[in-house]
Amino acid sequence: MAGATGPAEWARHWQHAELPDLDLLRARYIRHTFPRHSHEGYVFGAVTQGVEDVELPGGTVHAVPGSVVMINPEVPHTARAGVPEGWVYATLYPSARAVNAIAADMTNLRGTVGFTETSVADPYAARLIGEVHRAAEEGNALAADSVLRVLVTRLLTRHGSVLPAPGPRAAAGARDAARARAVLESRMSEPPTLEALATELGTSPFALLRAFKKQYGMPPHTWLTDARVRRARRMLDAGTAPAAAAAAVGFTDQPHLNRHFTRIVGVPPGAYQRERARTYKTGPGVPG
Repeated sequence: MAGATGPAEWARHWQHAELPDLDLLRARYIRHTFPRHSHEGYVFGAVTQGVEDVELPGGTVHAVPGSVVMINPEVPHTARAGVPEGWVYATLYPSARAVNAIAADMTNLRGTVGFTETSVADPYAARLIGEVHRAAEEGNALAADSVLRVLVTRLLTRHGSVLPAPGPRAAAGARDAARARAVLESRMSEPPTLEALATELGTSPFALLRAFKKQYGMPPHTWLTDARVRRARRMLDAGTAPAAAAAAVGFTDQPHLNRHFTRIVGVPPGAYQRERARTYKTGPGVPG
């Protein structure tokens, strides 16, 4: 399967042509470890074999068969094998737009929704995640879309709430963190040092480091690597060659992109892009 990461490991990260607001990942990982990162949309994962340890701000979740892991947008987390034999799982990455649209259509929740629990024992919901994958792999976008809506509605009804609106960022530390993030986004290929960034913002390196980690759940250099991979993904989606994407986002070369992209996304950039190209070239009915 595309995107093999080592002996006995395999992964496929892809998208159905008729479901542009949903990414899908099926994989078996043993040695692979996801570093701290976050997603722009939601994450719904169901382990079918083994154990996955997911470290979240509230602690470590031990995801086992029959459980569903739910992660809200922009929540930093890591993942690794919880047992020597690793884990096999199916994961859905619906966009924030898609989940909030389902909430507005199918529930009484209005606004930006989120999940109050990160892991629940729900074998039925776990099976629904697998059914979305099977339907998409069979080219049945109608079934995949329908089952996804049933799944999201079930999870929102049982474990969802409206996320509080962000309050005014009055604290100097929060303002500095937001300004630092904007600088890093605008100078991704040539970012300043922590000291230079702090000087530019009129604060100290230690204060900026502490404020940034408090605001975004990771230090600036870790956040920047994640942001570079996100931007590289968008470039690969648009057809940019991996080497060109690596240079554009600030990685030293393509192997540098390959290493970080594979760790965060779960498959190498070449395999990721081939799946995208195959999906949109052949359309529905792409074999799994």
